[in-house]
Amino acid sequence: MTRKLWPWLRLIIGLGILAVLLWWHSTDAFVDALRAIDGPAIAAALGIGLLTTVLSAARWQVVARRLGLRLPLARAVADYYRSQFLNAVLPAGVLGDVHRAVSHGHRSGDVGRGVRAVVLERVAGQAVLAAAALAVLFTRPALLSALAPALIPATILLSLLAGVFVLVRRRASTFTDVRPVLDAWPSVVALSAGTLAGYLALFLVAARSAGATAPIADLVPLLLLALLVMALPVNVGGWGPREAVLSLAFGAAGLGSAQGLTVAVVYGVLTFVASLPGAATLLLQDRKAIPERADEVRQDVPALAGRGQ
Repeated sequence: MTRKLWPWLRLIIGLGILAVLLWWHSTDAFVDALRAIDGPAIAAALGIGLLTTVLSAARWQVVARRLGLRLPLARAVADYYRSQFLNAVLPAGVLGDVHRAVSHGHRSGDVGRGVRAVVLERVAGQAVLAAAALAVLFTRPALLSALAPALIPATILLSLLAGVFVLVRRRASTFTDVRPVLDAWPSVVALSAGTLAGYLALFLVAARSAGATAPIADLVPLLLLALLVMALPVNVGGWGPREAVLSLAFGAAGLGSAQGLTVAVVYGVLTFVASLPGAATLLLQDRKAIPERADEVRQDVPALAGRGQ
């Protein structure tokens, strides 16, 4: 019963957060955000989106290969674009990742391992983000104290990450592939750091487009906090916790809660723009998936060789 109600509860929570923000700030922040988006901001979103998608897909490829799954980079990029678009247009913000995991698992002949590859890839990215956010926030104790109300969702997310880690440790027999992935940590961390830099760059584009003139050093901690809470599974296509936390954070930092909400809305729109190539992959995807299992590939080789003779 609880499992059936949870998806609806998440949707209600996300919509409730947005409703409260609309009631508190009216629609001015949303209107201002839409007016702030121009051609250069859209071009920046598409360019930065391409960079972060390629880096994220490369991270997924590293993890998948460590699990013994074949995943060409071009296919990984297309699938990652598609998952981002689905995350942006569907409730909960994770359904695209579910589709990506199951699709790759079916093509590879091992759905369980395909799902584990996506879970580990996403956890790795969130772990690097959490470490960066904590490192930046704890170097600024005054800001940390001022942002205490906004840190509650981040604390919840860190607790969820800790729970996932404990689950992985306890179910070591099921997650037998974790150790090979951990052995690849330099590549995973480097790709995650590059992806995080891209997310921050897009957030700064949104902040400047929204009229935020604060120094980058003052904005980065707030943006990291917003990125951290975006992973909470109580959003509507990514909307909800991000807007609430940025509104609180900007207000606590003396930058104005309304401007924080405007920045969040601009970022949400630019993120959607950056994911639009994923809509093209949905329209152009081949209905007949190419086999990715090693045994099927080997069986095809003699047939192809025979045709060439």
